[in-house]
Amino acid sequence: MTQPKPMIVTLEIAADDMLFFQQLRDAHFPAHANYLDAHITLFHRLPGGEPAITDTLAKLAARPPLSLQVNGIVKFTNGIAYTLFSPELQTLHAELQTAFMPWLVRQDKQPLRPHITIQNKVTAFKAAQLHSTLLASFTPFAIQATGFGTWSYLRGPWKALQKINFNKR
Repeated sequence: MTQPKPMIVTLEIAADDMLFFQQLRDAHFPAHANYLDAHITLFHRLPGGEPAITDTLAKLAARPPLSLQVNGIVKFTNGIAYTLFSPELQTLHAELQTAFMPWLVRQDKQPLRPHITIQNKVTAFKAAQLHSTLLASFTPFAIQATGFGTWSYLRGPWKALQKINFNKR
């Protein structure tokens, strides 16, 4: 019997907000390595096919959408990401960590540092150039999180499994 592929959980954001980040990613992420859309990863490796995970996500989606503050641009060695701030998201993530504790890998046990990567796998020089360019005109702004996404990890690309929208039940 084949073992299910690991599951990734993302935070979905409003389509208009996503368009901004996707356009930057398309412009600045090397095409040969850009096989994912812009995204916010909440959990990197959960067991695929575990119904308690999707049940928990569905239960916690019974809430209004979240506002996130895009509060900075960070440069790492070979890329750039926009950083996000939301105390509400931190609380929600901690609740998910508690529910998912039996399955968490070390990376997913860490405090959440939400971000959206728009460039990676470039030289440090290219990353520094883009960081400087983007920072020159950056002003913090708000985006809206609309739900959770689940994905099957395929050793590179991801396959969409399910979107679970927030609602005000």
